[in-house]
Amino acid sequence: MKWLVRIFVGIFFVLAVTLAGNALSYINFDPQYSFLKLKQAAIATGWYLPAYYAHVLIAGIILIIGFFQVSENFRNRFLKVHRTLGKIYVFGILFFAAPGGMIMAFFINRGPLVLASFVLQCSLWIYFTYAAFHFIRNRNIEHHRAMMYRSFALTLAAITLRIYIFFSSFHYNLAQPTAYATIAWLSWVPNLLVAEWIIRSPTLKYNSE
Repeated sequence: MKWLVRIFVGIFFVLAVTLAGNALSYINFDPQYSFLKLKQAAIATGWYLPAYYAHVLIAGIILIIGFFQVSENFRNRFLKVHRTLGKIYVFGILFFAAPGGMIMAFFINRGPLVLASFVLQCSLWIYFTYAAFHFIRNRNIEHHRAMMYRSFALTLAAITLRIYIFFSSFHYNLAQPTAYATIAWLSWVPNLLVAEWIIRSPTLKYNSE
Protein backbone atom coordinates (compact mmCIF):
# COMPACT_ATOMS: atom_id res chain seq x y z
CA MET A 1 0.00 0.00 0.00
CA LYS A 2 2.85 2.39 0.78
CA TRP A 3 4.21 2.13 -2.76
CA LEU A 4 0.85 3.31 -4.09
CA VAL A 5 0.95 6.29 -1.73
CA ARG A 6 4.47 7.12 -2.97
CA ILE A 7 3.26 7.11 -6.58
CA PHE A 8 0.42 9.50 -5.78
CA VAL A 9 2.77 11.72 -3.78
CA GLY A 10 5.18 11.81 -6.74
CA ILE A 11 2.42 12.76 -9.17
CA PHE A 12 1.10 15.45 -6.86
CA PHE A 13 4.60 16.82 -6.30
CA VAL A 14 5.13 17.24 -10.05
CA LEU A 15 1.75 18.98 -10.29
CA ALA A 16 2.66 21.15 -7.31
CA VAL A 17 5.91 22.28 -8.93
CA THR A 18 4.04 23.12 -12.13
CA LEU A 19 1.36 25.03 -10.26
CA ALA A 20 3.89 26.83 -8.09
CA GLY A 21 5.81 27.90 -11.19
CA ASN A 22 2.64 29.34 -12.68
CA ALA A 23 1.75 31.08 -9.41
CA LEU A 24 5.19 32.65 -9.07
CA SER A 25 4.95 34.02 -12.62
CA TYR A 26 2.60 36.64 -11.12
CA ILE A 27 5.59 38.16 -9.34
CA ASN A 28 5.68 40.62 -12.25
CA PHE A 29 2.81 42.40 -10.40
CA ASP A 30 1.09 43.28 -13.66
CA PRO A 31 -2.67 43.70 -12.93
CA GLN A 32 -3.40 42.85 -16.56
CA TYR A 33 -1.41 39.62 -16.54
CA SER A 34 -3.08 36.34 -17.50
CA PHE A 35 -6.02 35.42 -15.19
CA LEU A 36 -6.12 38.92 -13.72
CA LYS A 37 -7.49 40.25 -17.03
CA LEU A 38 -10.78 38.58 -16.09
CA LYS A 39 -10.95 40.21 -12.65
CA GLN A 40 -10.73 43.90 -13.48
CA ALA A 41 -14.00 44.74 -11.74
CA ALA A 42 -12.78 43.03 -8.56
CA ILE A 43 -9.38 44.71 -8.84
CA ALA A 44 -11.11 48.08 -9.07
CA THR A 45 -12.44 47.63 -5.51
CA GLY A 46 -8.90 47.81 -4.16
CA TRP A 47 -9.37 44.63 -2.12
CA TYR A 48 -8.84 41.88 -4.66
CA LEU A 49 -5.33 42.50 -5.98
CA PRO A 50 -3.48 42.58 -2.62
CA ALA A 51 -5.44 39.49 -1.54
CA TYR A 52 -4.62 37.75 -4.80
CA TYR A 53 -0.89 38.34 -4.53
CA ALA A 54 -0.84 37.39 -0.84
CA HIS A 55 -2.67 34.16 -1.59
CA VAL A 56 -1.15 33.07 -4.89
CA LEU A 57 2.50 33.99 -4.44
CA ILE A 58 2.79 32.62 -0.90
CA ALA A 59 0.63 29.56 -1.63
CA GLY A 60 2.97 28.64 -4.47
CA ILE A 61 5.84 28.51 -1.97
CA ILE A 62 4.06 26.70 0.86
CA LEU A 63 2.64 24.15 -1.55
CA ILE A 64 6.18 22.90 -2.22
CA ILE A 65 7.29 23.27 1.39
CA GLY A 66 4.38 21.16 2.59
CA PHE A 67 5.64 18.04 0.84
CA PHE A 68 8.89 18.19 2.78
CA GLN A 69 7.16 19.01 6.06
CA VAL A 70 5.05 15.85 6.08
CA SER A 71 7.99 13.67 5.08
CA GLU A 72 9.32 11.64 8.00
CA ASN A 73 12.61 10.96 6.23
CA PHE A 74 13.22 14.64 5.58
CA ARG A 75 12.33 15.60 9.16
CA ASN A 76 14.63 12.96 10.64
CA ARG A 77 17.58 13.89 8.42
CA PHE A 78 17.20 17.69 8.40
CA LEU A 79 15.47 18.64 11.62
CA LYS A 80 16.73 22.25 11.67
CA VAL A 81 15.63 22.80 8.09
CA HIS A 82 12.29 21.18 8.94
CA ARG A 83 11.76 23.69 11.73
CA THR A 84 12.71 26.66 9.56
CA LEU A 85 10.46 25.57 6.70
CA GLY A 86 7.71 24.88 9.22
CA LYS A 87 7.78 28.51 10.38
CA ILE A 88 7.57 29.71 6.78
CA TYR A 89 4.69 27.32 6.12
CA VAL A 90 2.72 28.30 9.22
CA PHE A 91 3.16 32.06 9.01
CA GLY A 92 2.73 32.03 5.24
CA ILE A 93 -0.70 30.46 5.65
CA LEU A 94 -1.84 32.38 8.73
CA PHE A 95 -0.86 35.85 7.56
CA PHE A 96 -0.95 35.67 3.77
CA ALA A 97 -2.34 32.67 1.91
CA ALA A 98 -5.45 31.93 3.99
CA PRO A 99 -6.56 35.53 4.61
CA GLY A 100 -5.94 36.31 0.94
CA GLY A 101 -7.99 33.30 -0.12
CA MET A 102 -10.77 34.31 2.26
CA ILE A 103 -11.04 37.76 0.66
CA MET A 104 -10.85 36.31 -2.86
CA ALA A 105 -13.77 34.00 -2.07
CA PHE A 106 -16.11 37.00 -1.90
CA PHE A 107 -15.26 37.92 -5.49
CA ILE A 108 -15.90 34.54 -7.13
CA ASN A 109 -19.59 35.28 -7.68
CA ARG A 110 -20.63 31.66 -8.17
CA GLY A 111 -23.38 31.56 -5.56
CA PRO A 112 -23.66 31.01 -1.79
CA LEU A 113 -22.64 27.33 -1.89
CA VAL A 114 -19.33 28.18 -3.52
CA LEU A 115 -18.75 31.06 -1.12
CA ALA A 116 -19.55 28.84 1.86
CA SER A 117 -17.15 26.17 0.61
CA PHE A 118 -14.16 28.45 0.24
CA VAL A 119 -14.82 30.42 3.44
CA LEU A 120 -15.10 27.19 5.43
CA GLN A 121 -12.01 25.78 3.74
CA CYS A 122 -9.95 28.88 4.59
CA SER A 123 -11.27 28.86 8.16
CA LEU A 124 -10.28 25.23 8.66
CA TRP A 125 -6.94 25.90 6.97
CA ILE A 126 -6.22 28.60 9.52
CA TYR A 127 -7.43 26.45 12.42
CA PHE A 128 -5.47 23.30 11.52
CA THR A 129 -2.31 25.26 10.76
CA TYR A 130 -2.46 27.25 13.98
CA ALA A 131 -3.26 24.08 15.95
CA ALA A 132 -0.20 22.37 14.43
CA PHE A 133 1.93 25.33 15.54
CA HIS A 134 0.34 25.35 18.99
CA PHE A 135 0.95 21.63 19.55
CA ILE A 136 4.59 21.71 18.49
CA ARG A 137 5.18 24.70 20.78
CA ASN A 138 3.86 22.51 23.58
CA ARG A 139 5.96 19.54 22.38
CA ASN A 140 2.90 17.46 21.54
CA ILE A 141 4.42 15.85 18.46
CA GLU A 142 1.62 13.37 17.72
CA HIS A 143 -1.11 16.00 17.62
CA HIS A 144 1.20 18.38 15.76
CA ARG A 145 1.70 15.88 12.96
CA ALA A 146 -2.00 15.06 12.76
CA MET A 147 -2.85 18.73 12.39
CA MET A 148 -0.11 19.21 9.80
CA TYR A 149 -1.58 16.40 7.72
CA ARG A 150 -4.97 18.11 7.88
CA SER A 151 -3.47 21.49 7.05
CA PHE A 152 -1.53 20.11 4.10
CA ALA A 153 -4.63 18.30 2.85
CA LEU A 154 -6.25 21.72 2.50
CA THR A 155 -3.12 23.18 0.93
CA LEU A 156 -3.35 20.45 -1.71
CA ALA A 157 -6.83 21.69 -2.63
CA ALA A 158 -5.00 24.09 -4.95
CA ILE A 159 -4.13 21.03 -7.03
CA THR A 160 -7.30 18.98 -6.65
CA LEU A 161 -9.50 21.96 -7.55
CA ARG A 162 -7.70 22.35 -10.86
CA ILE A 163 -7.81 18.62 -11.55
CA TYR A 164 -11.58 18.59 -11.09
CA ILE A 165 -12.01 21.72 -13.20
CA PHE A 166 -9.89 20.27 -16.00
CA PHE A 167 -11.74 16.96 -16.28
CA SER A 168 -15.21 18.34 -15.53
CA SER A 169 -14.95 21.05 -18.16
CA PHE A 170 -15.28 18.38 -20.87
CA HIS A 171 -18.67 17.23 -19.59
CA TYR A 172 -20.25 20.02 -17.54
CA ASN A 173 -20.93 23.71 -17.88
CA LEU A 174 -18.94 25.08 -14.97
CA ALA A 175 -20.65 28.45 -15.39
CA GLN A 176 -23.61 26.82 -13.67
CA PRO A 177 -23.47 27.56 -9.93
CA THR A 178 -24.40 24.00 -8.94
CA ALA A 179 -21.67 22.43 -11.06
CA TYR A 180 -18.98 24.75 -9.75
CA ALA A 181 -20.24 24.39 -6.18
CA THR A 182 -19.87 20.61 -6.45
CA ILE A 183 -16.27 21.00 -7.59
CA ALA A 184 -15.56 23.58 -4.89
CA TRP A 185 -16.56 21.16 -2.13
CA LEU A 186 -14.92 18.16 -3.80
CA SER A 187 -11.63 20.05 -4.01
CA TRP A 188 -11.01 19.83 -0.26
CA VAL A 189 -13.48 17.59 1.60
CA PRO A 190 -12.12 14.31 0.14
CA ASN A 191 -8.60 15.58 0.85
CA LEU A 192 -9.44 15.81 4.54
CA LEU A 193 -10.96 12.33 4.49
CA VAL A 194 -7.75 10.93 2.97
CA ALA A 195 -5.71 12.76 5.61
CA GLU A 196 -7.84 11.19 8.35
CA TRP A 197 -7.35 7.77 6.77
CA ILE A 198 -3.57 8.24 6.73
CA ILE A 199 -3.53 9.52 10.31
CA ARG A 200 -5.58 6.59 11.61
CA SER A 201 -4.29 3.80 9.36
CA PRO A 202 -2.04 1.32 11.24
CA THR A 203 -0.06 0.62 8.06
CA LEU A 204 0.29 4.20 6.80
CA LYS A 205 0.35 6.13 10.04
CA TYR A 206 3.48 8.17 10.56
CA ASN A 207 5.71 7.03 13.40
CA SER A 208 7.96 8.87 15.81
CA GLU A 209 11.10 6.91 15.12
